[in-house]
Amino acid sequence: MSGWSMEIRSKKSRKSWRRRVSRLKEPAVLSRREMLAALVASSVRGQNRKPKMFGDAEAYERFMGRWSRMLAPLLVDFAGLRDAGHVLDVGSGTGALAFSIAEQKVHCQVVGIDPSEEYVHYANGRNPFSARVKFQVGDAQSLAFPDAMFDHSLSLLVFNFIPDRQKALREVRRVTKPGGCVSAAVWDYGAGMRMLRAFWDAVVAVDPAAAKLDESRMPLCRAGELGEFWKQNGFERVEERPLDIVMRFESVADCWDAFLLGQGPAGAYVRNADEGRRQAIREDVKHRLALVSEDTPFSLAARAWAVRGAVPVRG
Repeated sequence: MSGWSMEIRSKKSRKSWRRRVSRLKEPAVLSRREMLAALVASSVRGQNRKPKMFGDAEAYERFMGRWSRMLAPLLVDFAGLRDAGHVLDVGSGTGALAFSIAEQKVHCQVVGIDPSEEYVHYANGRNPFSARVKFQVGDAQSLAFPDAMFDHSLSLLVFNFIPDRQKALREVRRVTKPGGCVSAAVWDYGAGMRMLRAFWDAVVAVDPAAAKLDESRMPLCRAGELGEFWKQNGFERVEERPLDIVMRFESVADCWDAFLLGQGPAGAYVRNADEGRRQAIREDVKHRLALVSEDTPFSLAARAWAVRGAVPVRG
C-alpha cells in the first residue's frame, strides 16, 4: 500500500530518515522485537513532526510489509504470468510484489512505480534483482509509459487508496498489451482481515465518532466489487478470487506496537490518539482476539480479494 496524495519529503527529512535507519541497523544482531521497539521509541519522540500516513518506508515494513510479503506470491500465482516479458507493478511501495514476481518468474523484467520518493529509494536500496527489477517515482493516474509497453500489470493493496481509481485502471489498461492481464488485490476490510477488523471494532467501541474512519468503508474491498469494477472498465475474462494467509505473532506487543508507527489509516489514528485512548483500544483488541497472555504467540488469518482481467484484443 502506498500514499497517493503524500508530499515528497525535503532533502533534510530524507537525510534524517537515513541516519535513523542506519542507527537502527546497528548492531545487526537486533531481534525483530528489539528493532520494532526502537522504531516505536523513535516514532513517539517525533510525534510533533506530523508524519504522513504513508511517509516512512521502514515503519511501513514493520507494520504491513510482512503481510505484503506473504500475500504477494499468491497474487503472482493467481495472475498467471508467463515467465517472459515486461511487467508493471502499480504502487510498488517497499517492493514486496516486484520482488515476488522476480523470484517466481526469472525471465521477467519488472518496473515498479510509486508516488513516494522515499518508498522508491527504500525499494531500490534493498533490491536483490537490480538487473531485472527497477523502481521509479510515478503516479498510476498518469503513467509515463507508451501504449502497450507491458505484457502484464499487477497491483497489491493499492487500488482502494487511489483517488481516481477509474482513471488509474484505464491508464494501466492503456500501457498493457492487448491480451495481457491486469491483476490486483485489496484487503477484505469488512471481515476477512482479522487484525484490522478487531482494531477498528475496538476503535469504534472506544471512540464512536471514529466510525467514519473505519477501513471497511473503503471501496473495492467486498466480494464482487473488484470484479465488477474490472468489467465496467472493459476487461475480458474477468475472474475474482479470495487469497488467504495466516500471520504469526510472537506476542501482543509484536502485533500492537506496529500500530504506533503511524502508517496507514489505522496507524495514523493511533498516532493521533492520547495515551488513555490507546491503552483502552489495546485492551479491547486483546479481548476481541481472546489474548489472555501478553507473551504467548498467536496467529491471525487475513483475506484479500484478487481480480484479473484481460485487455481486449481488437480485430
